Amino acid sequence: MNFITALDPELAPAVQALAAESSINWDDLPAARTEWERESAQAAARLGDVPGVTKEDVSVPGPVEGDQVSIRIYRPPRADGLLPCLLYIHGGGMVSGSVAEADLGVQAIVDAVGCVAVSVEYRLAPENPYPAPLEDCYAAVRWTWQQARRIEVMENRIAVGGSSAGGGLAAGLALLARDRAEIPVAFQWLIYPMLDDRNSTPSSHAITDPRVWNRDSNLHGWRSYLGAEPGNAAVSPYAAPARADDLTGVPPAYIQVGDQDLFLDEDVTYAQRLARAGVPVQLQVYPGVFHGAEGAVPSAAVSVRMVADRFGALKRALFPEHPDRGAAP
Repeated sequence: MNFITALDPELAPAVQALAAESSINWDDLPAARTEWERESAQAAARLGDVPGVTKEDVSVPGPVEGDQVSIRIYRPPRADGLLPCLLYIHGGGMVSGSVAEADLGVQAIVDAVGCVAVSVEYRLAPENPYPAPLEDCYAAVRWTWQQARRIEVMENRIAVGGSSAGGGLAAGLALLARDRAEIPVAFQWLIYPMLDDRNSTPSSHAITDPRVWNRDSNLHGWRSYLGAEPGNAAVSPYAAPARADDLTGVPPAYIQVGDQDLFLDEDVTYAQRLARAGVPVQLQVYPGVFHGAEGAVPSAAVSVRMVADRFGALKRALFPEHPDRGAAP
């Protein structure tokens, strides 16, 4: 089936409207980052902040003594006492994105779910390949746990999550936290996560349209993150969580992906392996949805449903005794 004809009818026109050459220019990544930042700033200026959500920028100790990692702490409207927390990791194929670009999305999470969020400014590849981005995320979640009372967070209810590359980093972070046995991560919230550098599944071969995140882009992203050719035997499971032999003991998980996303197969397989390892997991697959579709066409019915579903899953995980807490998304 043709990629466009397989898309949800409300999503297909958005892809058709894009120029065929709209994929990342890997020869001029700094220019691409600048353009994404400009577009993000325009959207933020147009939409404005979510009323009542507070923000605080903090520098915390990094993975190496003397280093600093920047984070942004968000608190919801009507915040009262200690709250659960989401350590949010932005997407961008390991090579782009920032706390500022993710700002509106994180505000929406905090407002809808009613939790605190800590968004981490991890170093980007290819300038800073693995393990630098993951270690920055670990430093951020470690500080959040250590300072939980000061920032009014429940230290036993800290989740990690993000979308795409951020989801992959969150899954790697959950594995790392399990094995270092220092920080009790409560939940992993994985939105179409980037999990497998091997790119060997049918869906990873099927999505080649240059107007969406596709096979070529994904191979470039992995090459940048690993600092080596993806698929080689030396890749760490903390970098590519799909490679982990043992998934027992990681936190409960929520995984969401579209069936026209190149990550479909690796995400479904990861959910199945979590379940077989005895890890509680919820998997939701959406027909006709491409990678990041809810951001491209937020008004589409399937986009609205996806966002409501992911917020609902996070609410239930963080507020098991009050799953209806927070505003409706």
